[in-house]
Amino acid sequence: MSTMAQTAARADRLELSLPKGLVIAGLVAGLYGSVLIRMIVQWWQDPDYSHGFVVPLFVGYVLYQRRHQLRQVPLEPSNLGLPVMVGAIGLLLAGSLGAELFVARFSLLFLLGGMLLFFAGWKMLRGVAFPLAFLALVIPLPAIIYNQVTFPLQLWASRLSSSGLELLGVPVLREGNVLVLPNYSLEVVEACSGIRSLMSLIALAVAYGYFVEKRHWVRITLVVLIVPIAVASNAMRVMGAGVLTYWFGPHAAEGFFHLFQGWLIFIFAVACMLLVHWLLSHLTPLRRKVFA
Repeated sequence: MSTMAQTAARADRLELSLPKGLVIAGLVAGLYGSVLIRMIVQWWQDPDYSHGFVVPLFVGYVLYQRRHQLRQVPLEPSNLGLPVMVGAIGLLLAGSLGAELFVARFSLLFLLGGMLLFFAGWKMLRGVAFPLAFLALVIPLPAIIYNQVTFPLQLWASRLSSSGLELLGVPVLREGNVLVLPNYSLEVVEACSGIRSLMSLIALAVAYGYFVEKRHWVRITLVVLIVPIAVASNAMRVMGAGVLTYWFGPHAAEGFFHLFQGWLIFIFAVACMLLVHWLLSHLTPLRRKVFA
């Protein structure tokens, strides 16, 4: 009888909360409709953030996977969620008036967190903390941070690829982010900085770690190491373009070959991530044998 009563109570609670949920969803859509539309358009137009279409699907799957655990979480609404929501709306207004899209977009995460805290409490907020934080990966970086990240990546790619070309016997002179070959000059522009693969690989590493690894230190290590993996992989891509250009001319590193090379290097980076995870997985048993 107690189980039937609990089931009936949950059904009544869902029936009562559904109209309120629809009203709240409508209000959020009214506040953030234009912000979300512009962000989705940027996902479509900017290859650096094309993974933005996949991340919400992953978040939805995580929530669906946890649905049974979340149903067992007791609802303990907290009034502390109210100032968080007010602060989020303040950030939205500040970002909209100041034409700072990142602030306006990021405020949505604060609003969602404040709503969860206000209507469901701290335990529910902790239960969905990971998928909520994962949504931050779909928000494009502000221009000032983006430029500060891409330029060092351009220099690293040009330096590493220049060293690699010299080892392969290809004569090359590096001038900043420009590789001067005997028959052509390759410029490592922003699109070739590796930021595109870096953002996608970070999102992939986080999702992969969530599904296949339970140890938090391994998950964090995977995400940290994906940065040098992405940098090295991009340098290999530039180096490959240099080799093709030197031996077959500039046309050999453009069009289909350029696209195919990008996919090949991305697959190589994913393979490196899997290898790193394999090594980390065997690190703990090895340590146990050494110190046993």
